[in-house]
Amino acid sequence: MKRLVTAACVVALLGLGVTAHTHADNSSKTYRQFDKLIHVFERVRAEYVEEIDEEDVIEAAINGMLASLDPHSSYMGPDSFRAMQTQTDGEFGGLGIEVQMENGLVKVVAPIDDTPADEAGVEGGDLIVEIDGEQVLGLTLQEALDKMRGPVGAPITITILREGVDEPFDVDIVRGTIKIRSVRHRIEDETVGYLRIATFNRQTISGLEASIEKLREELGDSMTGIVLDLRGNPGGLLDQAVAVSDAFLNYGEIVSTRGRHRSDIERYPARAGDVTDGLPVIVLMNAYSASASEIVAGALQDHRRATILGTQSFGKGTVQTIIPLSGEAAMRLTTARYYTPSGRSIQEHGITPDVKVEQPRIRRDGEEEEEEETPRPSPRREADLRGHLENDQGEGGEDEIIFEDAELPKRDVVATSVDTEELKDYQLGYALSLLRGIAKERSELALN
Repeated sequence: MKRLVTAACVVALLGLGVTAHTHADNSSKTYRQFDKLIHVFERVRAEYVEEIDEEDVIEAAINGMLASLDPHSSYMGPDSFRAMQTQTDGEFGGLGIEVQMENGLVKVVAPIDDTPADEAGVEGGDLIVEIDGEQVLGLTLQEALDKMRGPVGAPITITILREGVDEPFDVDIVRGTIKIRSVRHRIEDETVGYLRIATFNRQTISGLEASIEKLREELGDSMTGIVLDLRGNPGGLLDQAVAVSDAFLNYGEIVSTRGRHRSDIERYPARAGDVTDGLPVIVLMNAYSASASEIVAGALQDHRRATILGTQSFGKGTVQTIIPLSGEAAMRLTTARYYTPSGRSIQEHGITPDVKVEQPRIRRDGEEEEEEETPRPSPRREADLRGHLENDQGEGGEDEIIFEDAELPKRDVVATSVDTEELKDYQLGYALSLLRGIAKERSELALN
């Protein structure tokens, strides 16, 4: 009887959707597979060399099921679920890095601005190979995350393997309470408003609107353009990406999501009202700009509302739905794909910049690295992740849409340097140079 009860519990946990398929042709095959799963569980519980924690084993089976689908579907235990909720609220405890698992190691997608990890010099693309002297290889992503969490003020040493650095090196970090300031602003080139969005959480759109208002107070009518910096932004909440895009648009579609069935389509339209009153916009992005960042860049690019400058984005074009489970746990399940207003799928391909500008790597001593005879491989993107979903449009393919003329035509330019030697941020330098040219052109037209 106990065996039957246990089997029923496993089916309840792992096979909630079975009843929906009872009329399918392969239902008997599905039941046989579940019977195999239960048999394996019973043998492990009865004969494994040490006593097991049944709950942990079942959770591992659930996580294995989800992880086999794609790199972004996963199981979240109570601790992970709470951490995810607090992160989207904009405050959480930890090091301040966005990570994912890659080839058995923890890869840093991007450090969050002004966090312990950012201040310690952790960079996007870094591979964490050890945590406090313990190898990461062999750990699950959740286990690695648990080891990196800890009391505020507690020290931790992570060992990093970085592209272009011969040997792994240690980085000492003191854990802190991470309060994410989603949007920062400053004045560049005396008349340009610079906006940096680090992540898309519940504070993003309010932070953006407040920052633009402060820039207007400081610059008044002298403000000539906006630089929207999305470099290293790993994404976040869809509604915030839509709201940020809407802030710069007066009409048209922002993004659409399409699920498994033809009827599973949602469209997000823009409302009238541009917070910048039509000022020219340059969007900066790089290989670590993902998901929500790509939605914003794709929308502004398709509507010719902004010029996208930098390098090819990450290419994460899938929607993850958070589904609560019993026991305060949840699962993150990929349920749809993102498409830009012109119908381009973001998945795998990402967003191609209008103006390609490579950012030279700066050594840890502040000096620019010399050019190598053999170019380094480009940063890994969605298309490089094992088990990623393929782009459903193939190598290209998009719905052609004709847009009205706008201030910023596309430019087919490849650049690697700027005139200002002191400027280490080449991409920002090109953005400012481009905005100066637009301001001069507008001024000449006004005089004529």
